[in-house]
Amino acid sequence: MSEIRTGIPVTTDPRARAAALDAADALRPVRDRFTLPEGVVYLDGNSLGALPAHVPGRIADVIGRQWGELGIRSWTESGWWQAPERIGDRIAPLVGAGPGQIVVGDSTSVNVFKAVVGAVRLAHSGAGAHSGGGAGGGRTEIIVDATTFPTDGYIAASAAKLTGCTPVPVDPADPAAFRAALGPRTAAVLLNHTDYRSGRLHDLPALTAAARAAGALTVWDLCHSAGALPVGLDAHGVDFAVGCTYKYLNGGPGAPAFLYVAERHQAAFDSPLPGWNSHAEPFAMDPEYTAVAGIRRGRVGTPDILSMLALEAALEVWDGVGIEAVRAKSLALTDFFLECVAAYAGLDGRPLELLTPERHEERGSQIALGCAGSAEAVMERLIARGVVGDLRRPDVLRFGFTPLYTGFADVERAAAVLAEVLKEVAAGTPGEPGRR
Repeated sequence: MSEIRTGIPVTTDPRARAAALDAADALRPVRDRFTLPEGVVYLDGNSLGALPAHVPGRIADVIGRQWGELGIRSWTESGWWQAPERIGDRIAPLVGAGPGQIVVGDSTSVNVFKAVVGAVRLAHSGAGAHSGGGAGGGRTEIIVDATTFPTDGYIAASAAKLTGCTPVPVDPADPAAFRAALGPRTAAVLLNHTDYRSGRLHDLPALTAAARAAGALTVWDLCHSAGALPVGLDAHGVDFAVGCTYKYLNGGPGAPAFLYVAERHQAAFDSPLPGWNSHAEPFAMDPEYTAVAGIRRGRVGTPDILSMLALEAALEVWDGVGIEAVRAKSLALTDFFLECVAAYAGLDGRPLELLTPERHEERGSQIALGCAGSAEAVMERLIARGVVGDLRRPDVLRFGFTPLYTGFADVERAAAVLAEVLKEVAAGTPGEPGRR
């Protein structure tokens, strides 16, 4: 097991170590910006982030004053019309993008569709090809992450059918297989930065560079990395990216997703979902579509203002917080969790198997543990005792670590309760309230 890289001396007492780590945590005051249930260890921020404490008051103003008093005037007087780009610029530094390249709106699935079809159309036109030779109609394949979240696979298959392409599944954890799949027929590549099931972090810089060398365009799904670790979209030459905002960005259930279109592609980006909001003159009601310039081209219909402004308010918890500090704490939290689980329950496959890579370079901000035959029962008992993770059937326990509000004492308690629950389930005894 790797030693936690914090400078805090390792002790044989996990509780004492947790106290020392919390005392040294520079991000600990940020926890007070959230509403967290008393007595609950919330390790499910990789599915739904916690509520920032100021959001209810802000939304009360949006509903009561902006909608209730100003009504339709709020499209201009309250800045509703500019919200998708304004909030996109707020997200941009967290994923390493310059201004004017991210628009917020629609769901992740819709944005994946826009990005993949848009990327293939660019490849077919030759306007977005990174290298000569093979640009145009000869590019008839879309490489798809073989381990992807199912919706991305569904969308990629539909996009392939629409554009006359064939999906080619490849595991991005196997760089040699990925490079072998690339070629003059590759139009676009759709990959996940962090695997949703295992928490494995894929090598975005290297895989993007390989795709670029083959003349293909990249589409990265950032749902499990945006707000958890540095991404570097601009620095690494990513073409398109999408991400949700209700996980590590804490935007709320069903919060709108975001779409990144690199500035160099915006003039040629041909969205498969042209709507009145992406028209050059949206209020002209022109029956002929003329795309607006810039990132607004990624819009479709009327923005979902209530959820969008809840997201905008939620992003204020990032004031004064750098993504590099978040990444450092994420690695420390996940290291400490592995240390505690190994000490309390064991990680040799009996009963738990570590599915997330130990190497920091390959780890996102979650830990996935295989728990064959009893995962559902174990997670049910954990949640009943106030340790909230989630389950990926049939046998994966997932624990997400959000450094903005997760503490080291939380981590130690979660590991200890997990060990208690595992013993109970193995013995077939009824669950009892935990002593911790």
